[in-house]
Amino acid sequence: MKAKTRKSLLKRFKITKTGKILRRIPGQNHFRAKKSRNVIREKRRWVEVSKEEAQIIKKYLYFPPRK
Repeated sequence: MKAKTRKSLLKRFKITKTGKILRRIPGQNHFRAKKSRNVIREKRRWVEVSKEEAQIIKKYLYFPPRK
């Protein structure tokens, strides 16, 4: 049986050309009024996932071989 990609994971992470997995910083959806501008601005960027977490995420993401 063909392995399927977990679509929920695919929407939450970005994979770079070098194979790094990036995620968003949590805490951006609500309660932003009490946070400083700098904190809000810093949370907009993408952060690299740790190596241990990246191995787990890659198991659930299916990558077909490139031609």
